[in-house]
Amino acid sequence: MTKISKKYAESETGAVRKDWRGRTRIALVYPNQYRVGMSNLGFQTVYRLLNNIEHVVCERAFLPDNGKSAGSRIVTIESQRPVTDFDIIAFSVSFESDFLNILSFLNIAGLPMLAKKRRPDHPLIIAGGVACFLNPEPVALFIDCFLLGEAEVLLPDFCDFFDRLILRSNEGKTSFLLDIAKNLPGVYVPALYRPFYNNDGTFKLFEPLCEAPSKVKKVFLQDLSSVSTCSAVLTPHTSFKKTFLIETGRGCTHGCRFCSAGYIYRPPRYRTVSALQKSIKEGLELTDRIGFVGAAVSDLPEIGALCSEFKNDNIRISFSSLRADALTEDFLSVLKQSRVKTATIAPDAGSQRMRDVINKGITEEDILKTAERLVAKGIPNLKLYFMIGLPHETFEDIEEIAKLCKKIKDVFLKSSRIRGRIGRITLSINPFVPKPFTPFQWAAMDEERIIKKKINIIRAELKKTANLRINVESPRRAYIQAIISRGDRRMAEILLKVVENRGNWPKTLKESQFNPDFFVYRERHNKELFPWDFIDHGIKKSFLRNEYNLAEKNRTSPPCRVGSCSLCGVCPVLM
Repeated sequence: MTKISKKYAESETGAVRKDWRGRTRIALVYPNQYRVGMSNLGFQTVYRLLNNIEHVVCERAFLPDNGKSAGSRIVTIESQRPVTDFDIIAFSVSFESDFLNILSFLNIAGLPMLAKKRRPDHPLIIAGGVACFLNPEPVALFIDCFLLGEAEVLLPDFCDFFDRLILRSNEGKTSFLLDIAKNLPGVYVPALYRPFYNNDGTFKLFEPLCEAPSKVKKVFLQDLSSVSTCSAVLTPHTSFKKTFLIETGRGCTHGCRFCSAGYIYRPPRYRTVSALQKSIKEGLELTDRIGFVGAAVSDLPEIGALCSEFKNDNIRISFSSLRADALTEDFLSVLKQSRVKTATIAPDAGSQRMRDVINKGITEEDILKTAERLVAKGIPNLKLYFMIGLPHETFEDIEEIAKLCKKIKDVFLKSSRIRGRIGRITLSINPFVPKPFTPFQWAAMDEERIIKKKINIIRAELKKTANLRINVESPRRAYIQAIISRGDRRMAEILLKVVENRGNWPKTLKESQFNPDFFVYRERHNKELFPWDFIDHGIKKSFLRNEYNLAEKNRTSPPCRVGSCSLCGVCPVLM
């Protein structure tokens, strides 16, 4: 066992170790380092689900902490066996930025990166996770098959197919992939589809081969309370230390036009209070730290009552997301009890006009009142999250970000002085990146020079503001994220070149014959076919386009309520 792997393995609680004999062997890979992967609840959930299947043994692997060269051994945490000894290598991918790490992982492990160059005796390479069912095309040529949808529904059937057709019937990989593409909803086999492009470079046609379905329907779990989604392994080597994470729900009722989670997880679903109570009690047997995870935790019905039930216990509860218009006394009391030192508010935009454009659904009064109440409850530090480069944004809107921050600072100071302690405000500025399956998927991204100019305006306006720190996401990094999130199979050549250039993106983009600005700075026309349109999320494209048009008119939409309309097409009563 390597020193690093031994350190991680010995600090864990909950790892599963199974006998390999007679079982399908799956190496579950988070394409990033251990600390990042083990902080991800989706990754931990898949680990738990796979090991709950009797005929499966699942072990974890990560990108090495130290930069290893190609052909090095990457071993799993549990048994220290090389990943190349497994039947399946399964990548769990939550963020497009980790797509490149898939190639790096395969390269370091000594496996051919391109699927067509791997031998029949190599492990089957599969991938899933939210980044994959947004747009898998940038890495389609490197993956044998994608599982598009929620793991609770997909994994049992997929593992049964693999056990029956590969291990017991000795069917070849090619036949197996064709069988599951035809018979298992949510399975996407890239080799069974051929893309065509127009002369102007836009997407023309996505042709299915060998009777593969023309659309791949994302599958989802209708009753979240039928399974628990919580931490499988506790370790101090994560962003959350020894926190037991519990998912409260999936989806969001608010429909912010930039946010993919608000659309691809429709209809929004929540766990029952009794199901969450059971998970909390399970977590308290292991730790005194509970973390609620969800797109909008504060939307959970009866969340206040749930918090109140446990607020007198000696536990610390944290929340992944809270809206400024939903901060109740119960929430504030729990934050105070949990000794939270920093709370995050996400206005996303500075002006009310821009908050209407993005359909944020909160007012300046909501934001200022929330800041005041947080500080009054003894939470000394605030983090403010804003985006710049949003569709229809002007420089006046950028100036409004600075003005709003100053107003928040005034409220913050007034409340802090009463308590006799002044904390810090951290301003997080992030360039907007258009995402698939959102109303803003048609939008162009701001050019890098414009983003830098907007950043400079904010810095200049706030440079004399004390106790305020500004963190800015790199415009270049945002550009790369946009290339990957909006790209198609032509990205494969670029990603291969980045690996060859040891991660040097500037050199790679300079050498590329394809201009990636095509993916980033171009507004899509109304009828344009997207590389990800073959995925059926149940969302009507016309609904997303209508929302895009509403944004141009600075209009908001009513919150999504299941069954209340027929526009998006995913409400259960309309299916």
